[in-house]
Order: sequence, then structure tokens, then C-alpha cells
Amino acid sequence: MDEDAKQRLLIAAGTGLALGLLLRLVPLPTLSSLALAAGTVVVLGALLLEILRSIARRDFALDIVAALAMGGALALGEWLAGAVVALMFAGGQVLEARASARAKREMTALLARQPRTALRQHDGALEEVPIEAIRPGDRLLIRKGEVLPVDGALEGPALLDEAALTGEPLPVPHPAGDAARSGATNAGESLVLLATRPAAESTYAAIVRMVEGAAAAKPPMARLAERWSVAFLLATLALAGGAWLLAGDPARALAVLVVATPCPLLLAVPVALVAGMNRAARAGVLVKSGAALERLAAVSILVLDKTGTLTEGRPRLVSLRPAPGVTEAELLRLSAALDQASGHVLAEALVTAAREAGLALPMPEAVEEAAGAGLAGVVEGQAVAVGARSFVAGHAALPEAAPHEPGTAAVTVAIAGRYAGTLLFQDRLRPEAPGVIAAARRAGIARVILLSGDAEGPAQAVGRQVGADAVFADHDPARKLAVIEAERRGGRVLMVGDGVNDAPALAMADVGIAMAARGAAASGEAADAVVLVDRLDRVATALFAARRAQAIARQSVAVGIGLSVIGMLAAAAGTLTPVQGALIQEAIDVAVVLNALRALSPGREETA
Repeated sequence: MDEDAKQRLLIAAGTGLALGLLLRLVPLPTLSSLALAAGTVVVLGALLLEILRSIARRDFALDIVAALAMGGALALGEWLAGAVVALMFAGGQVLEARASARAKREMTALLARQPRTALRQHDGALEEVPIEAIRPGDRLLIRKGEVLPVDGALEGPALLDEAALTGEPLPVPHPAGDAARSGATNAGESLVLLATRPAAESTYAAIVRMVEGAAAAKPPMARLAERWSVAFLLATLALAGGAWLLAGDPARALAVLVVATPCPLLLAVPVALVAGMNRAARAGVLVKSGAALERLAAVSILVLDKTGTLTEGRPRLVSLRPAPGVTEAELLRLSAALDQASGHVLAEALVTAAREAGLALPMPEAVEEAAGAGLAGVVEGQAVAVGARSFVAGHAALPEAAPHEPGTAAVTVAIAGRYAGTLLFQDRLRPEAPGVIAAARRAGIARVILLSGDAEGPAQAVGRQVGADAVFADHDPARKLAVIEAERRGGRVLMVGDGVNDAPALAMADVGIAMAARGAAASGEAADAVVLVDRLDRVATALFAARRAQAIARQSVAVGIGLSVIGMLAAAAGTLTPVQGALIQEAIDVAVVLNALRALSPGREETA
């Protein structure tokens, strides 16, 4: 039954009850009874169909109690009691539907990023063909900003943004003849790619298949209510039957069934979960379903990607090493002036640093750029070259390379034909990252793992800074899946990442959270929750919200069922009529819902 159908049932039950009560006031008792019965029959009919489907799936849920209560009320002419039970049941169904409405995960964003066509060179001309038509040996023109549609070999040097595949934030220069993987973005000028594999066998297509397979392998989350359903059902039927046999009055059995209608189970869980989802949403975390929030509350192992997750995902200038006779200001000003002519990510970081330092940047002249290597030109009448050491060596004699910290990228600068210095760039750790790990441990995380496609040195350095229990570096998507699978043997796993390379691991983990403010759309589609703001600390907020919602749901269920049991015993003893039982049950429901709504606010452990 979809959400629209459940809403129609709620409208039918509410209309029948309201109309029946109004006709009683007129008074038109016969029409009132018909109105009350009509609303009950509509809900009961839909419920019986769902029960039959459940039986076919061998899934015996608590809905049977509600059906018996409504059916018994109609059989005994307890029209008002039946209508109240119908309204409570329909309302619980709508709330539950809203809690899981976002559970569907489509791969539309991932598939949208995958190229549909490519420009193929044929008989001296370019033709646009579907990627399915590409065969090994085809020569493809890839323009700037386009995604490589298939795996291939580069006919010339190229600059590729491989962040979606490896998580590496810096574009990577590739020489002619180098292998290039589909899914990478051309960050330089137009290039020619010689296809080596058809699209269906390429890297990006494999990632799509891994995401789909990992998502399909995830076991479904049962409702919290269903864990107690069989025992509660048997106890209810035994008590109702015993009351009927001992008193000889079927109304007592009906009263027991009405009070036992498990709305604390049907209402408390979805309300608490929806409240927890709203609490997370206010912090900028979109949790896609109530089931995902339940799983999030149970995780004990946190796996974090490095680039773009623990780090900012943007390189910054961290150090200036001018040569003797060159000032830091002059090194920064002239190199940044030249880099205004480049769209390279490091050039943008250099220009930003110079402007933040308040330096006026003159315009460069006669600029020539070698994709992924560097650029040379004239600034204020002086020849300036900026880029990789091998590139700048063609413009000036260079001293022996000095060592630099792991995880930094070195850019060499020459001015007026002489070595002028070195610039060091680094993708910095998010300032909130260590605090997030500490908060996650307070929220119940017992083990923290850093899982990265980056090199061993930078990954280990970040792992030490945040206090990770283990670091796995240089892992591609397939190896990341293996780590997630191994960790799941020790507990439920939460994976946090931001790129297409993280998407399979996000889908395989018990819960996946995507940093989607600047991350790849594929990771957001594969994940159970998405952080919509560029703040890692919101992951800890979501953890606290999930655990609080789960605890309140359990508390609400326990209190609600406890009160229902007391009411059932009173009904079995003959001290409650069916209508009184329905009203008492309604009061219990209100108390349960009000308690469940406490999940909207943060708990004491979160503010500690």
C-alpha cells in the first residue's frame, strides 16, 4: 500500500468518525451508525488485503490485532469503538509511510554523470556516437570539462581530474601514451583518447555495477515493532479468549482487543524516527528513511574517507621557500601574477593566497602553458616560469631538490632565468575533524578507521592527527569494499565519504553518509544520508539524533505497551467497555506521541 492510499484511508476513517459523531448530535442514530461503520469497513477492507499479502510472505504482524478489533466491533455493533480503532490504525500507517518515503534510492545522478555519447574521429571527420558504439581502437576527442567515456590511452599529454575515482583533490598530469580511466574529467585542453575497452567494461561502468550490487546486498531493516509482534499477538488473543470464556461475554474480548490495538508500536516508532530525521535535517543532514536512522543508531564502527571528508578537498598555499635574494612577497606576487592566466587548481590557490595577502597582481604577457606541467610568460618585463620542477628546469638552472613534508605538492618558480623559490601546497585537515572523532566516540563509536585512495604518507599523517584506530591507504573502490566487508564482522559500520570512488563503500556499509556539498552526486545517491552543508561535524549531530530517536522510540514503546497491558487486564476483568477501552487507548497514543516528539531536541550527551 503506497502513501497516497494510506492517506485516503486516513481521510475515510476521519470522515466516518466525524460524520458519525455529528449525526449522533442531531440525533440520527441509524445514519450515525452507518457513517461510523462505513469508515471502519473501508479501513478494515484495506487492512485485510494487506494481511493476506503478509501471510503470503510469511510475515505475521501486529496489524492482525487491529483487524480483529475492527471486525469484532462491527460484529457486536460497537460502531464508535470500531471507528476510533480505524482512525488510530490509519493514522499510524500514514506516519509510518512518511518515515520511510525517502527510502527509495535511484542511481539517476550516477547515471546522469556517465557520458551518453562521445565524439569519434572517422574518415577525417568527427561524428557523435552513443558510447555503446565505441570499440577498442576508436579515436575520441575529449573536450575540456568532459568526462572520459571509456578507458583508453592518451595520444598526447593531458591533465585529468580523477577526484571522482580516487578522491585525490589535485588534477593529475599524464604523459602521452599513459592509460586513462573512464570517469575522470579532462581538466586541461582538448585531448585525443584511443579507446582500449568498450564502455560496458570500463572503470566507470564497473563502479556503477558495484554500487548497484552493494545496495542490493544490504539486508532490509525490520520495524522495531515487529520484533515484539508475535509474542504480543499471542498474549492478546489468549487474554481476549480467556475473558470471553470466563465471563461468557464477547464484549469483554472486544474490549481487550480494542485496548490491545498496538498503536504505541505503530505510532511511537515512526513518530520518534521522523522527529530524529527532522532534528538531523535542521543540522543540514538529510537522512533518507526511518530505517536508515534506525541503522545509524546501531553503528559502532566509523569509516572515514580522507580527501574532501576529513580534509577540505581544496589545496592551499602552506609554505613559501624563496631562493637567496628573493623576498617571500616578490616570489608570491610574480608567480601569482603569471598564474592568473591558468585555470589549474593550484594556480587558483596561488592567486587566492596572493590576493588574501593584499598584493596587487599585474597582468602577465606572452603566456604559454603546458597542460599539467606549468606555464611561462612575462610579468613586468621579467620572464617568469611556474610549475613542475621538470618544466621549470627548461627555463632556469635549478639547485638540488629539497625534501618537503609528505602530503604537500611542490611548485617551482623561476624569475629572469634564475631559480626563485618553491611553493608548497597542501589539502588541509578540516579544523573540526578531531572534535568530530571525539564526539563520535561519545555517541557510541568504538572504532574509527581512515580509508583512503591517497598515498600512504598523507593518509597516515591525517590518521594520526584525528586519532584513527587504523589507516588503510592507496585503496581503490574494490579494495575499499573489501575493508568494509571485513569490518562488518566486528559490528555495524558507518561509512562517510564524498566521491564516486566512495559510492560502492557507502552502499555496502550498514549506513553510508555522503558529504555532498562539494562531493560527487553518485555518492549522495548511494548513501543513506547526505550532509548538505560543508561541515563534517554534522555527521556527529546525525549520530546523536539517531541514537536519541532510537532510545525514545524504545522508551515510548515500552511505556505504551505497559499501559496497554494494564488496560487489557482491566478490560478482561469487565471494568472497561469497548468504547472506554478505545478512548483509553487513544489517550495512551497521545502520551506516546508527545514523548516520541522529544526526539526533535538534542539530548544532554550531545551538549556535553
